[in-house]
Amino acid sequence: MPEDRLVDSHKGRLCSTSSFHPAAAGMLPGGGGGVGGGGGGGGGGAAGGRWAGLCLLRWLGVRLWSRRGTLLFALLWFGSWVFLNGLVLVHRSILSDYCTDDKSKKILQRLCVDYAEGVVTGDMCADLCVRDLVQYKGCLYYDNGKKVMEARWKELPVILKSKLENFSSYEPLAILDYQETTDDLSPLDVVFYATLEDEDGEEEGGVAGGGGGGGGGGGGGERNSSLARLWGHRLRSRDKPYSRAELASLWALLQQEEYTFLRVLQDLSIHVAKVLGSCGHFYAVEYLSAGHAWDQNLFSLDQVSVAGPPGPAGPWTSRDKVHRIALSFLDMIWHFDHDFTHKLHLCDIKPENFAIRKDLTVVAIDVDMAFFEPKMRDILDQNCTSDDDCNFFDCMSRCDKRKHRCSARRSNSNLQVICEKIFRSWFSPTLLGVKAGLPLQVELQRAVQECTETAGEEEEEEEEEDEQQEEEEEEEEKVADGTGAEGKREQRSRKIHQQLFALLTRLLNEGGASSNVGGAREGQGRSHTSLNF
Repeated sequence: MPEDRLVDSHKGRLCSTSSFHPAAAGMLPGGGGGVGGGGGGGGGGAAGGRWAGLCLLRWLGVRLWSRRGTLLFALLWFGSWVFLNGLVLVHRSILSDYCTDDKSKKILQRLCVDYAEGVVTGDMCADLCVRDLVQYKGCLYYDNGKKVMEARWKELPVILKSKLENFSSYEPLAILDYQETTDDLSPLDVVFYATLEDEDGEEEGGVAGGGGGGGGGGGGGERNSSLARLWGHRLRSRDKPYSRAELASLWALLQQEEYTFLRVLQDLSIHVAKVLGSCGHFYAVEYLSAGHAWDQNLFSLDQVSVAGPPGPAGPWTSRDKVHRIALSFLDMIWHFDHDFTHKLHLCDIKPENFAIRKDLTVVAIDVDMAFFEPKMRDILDQNCTSDDDCNFFDCMSRCDKRKHRCSARRSNSNLQVICEKIFRSWFSPTLLGVKAGLPLQVELQRAVQECTETAGEEEEEEEEEDEQQEEEEEEEEKVADGTGAEGKREQRSRKIHQQLFALLTRLLNEGGASSNVGGAREGQGRSHTSLNF
């Protein structure tokens, strides 16, 4: 093995690092006091001493560099190990939510295995697993465990959804473990059990009284019986008991907030997606084309067909359709604000969360962030240091800096967010072009601008009102007669809503289109009964 050597550039001499030792410095050729140096080597001894010192420093440097190199190598190895392990974890996480056709098909195959073994059931299972009447079309997206796929059911396009991938991932129905058979178990008992155990059961309290509900309601008994009130007559209409698979499948569906929400509102609103059927923990909803922020009209208007004859100006134009959709948005907001016992708050408003039917009716297709008033108050009521701590997506509140607590009342409204995120882009002068200067369009732009700016004024009035009263009961009494801050806000919101509705209707009529908005209440079509799931 060649010896590692250091070369002195001045003397041309070699210093062996493998054999060199500091103690040998005095024995080097020409070294001071060396045996072979003699007395006549004084000058050479001085030079040799300097060379020996330089060689010693180089030796120490090599040793120090060797130790540093070892340390750097160890650190590099450890860093590479941490990086590669982190990369593997991230890769697995990405792949787990990476939407592929192969994985989606395997998920549906496992569902059919559960159906064949009698673990799950539903009105879609036989068509999916036996008759081959449900054809898989593609994977749409995976999101934090949620699986969404596109399929065709009896030639009808549908969307298949489940909050979790596998049926076994859902909490089992505990009462089935204590009962040999289900003969003595009423399905109505299951619904009561579900609403009592479901931590989000209070969300359904908003529909308990329907449009005629007075006051706040929201008591535990009223909240938890809402599902039973809506489904009770259907549950009692069947004479024979339900199987364990039926009850277990229903329980898995009830653990999915979006399914429960859509199912509860199924017969009460045309502005939510229709649930068409289910198999086990997967449920099918109507296929609708979602909006896109990059589209100037937000929605694809090519495939829509509007009822009613065209006006004097000819067939429906894109702007006519936009005005019709805007009126449907207003109808939806009014419906969610006034037709239930409690207001329904939409906390994630963006084009992708809405779709339109062929008659231009606006439909909420993603309701994971929709909450009735009691649940909304629970979400907003939290500790804070500034107003930013009190914002829950599009639902905002204010921070009481004296108490360091967020107000439980929402400071903005569905209408204000719709105006800001939907209407402002639709009716901007840039998009309207030469029509932006028309009197009605100018008036509409001002109304939209006023709608987006109402939040700040309302927040100031609400803050002053909060300083004068501490108890929520007093404010609720004032809401009823419109004397409190919330009552004034409701009056202002109602006025802006009416103004927008009147302007859009006039624009629609001037364009020659019918002003019948909101979409005709569609026929029932395929009936999705409660425990056919």
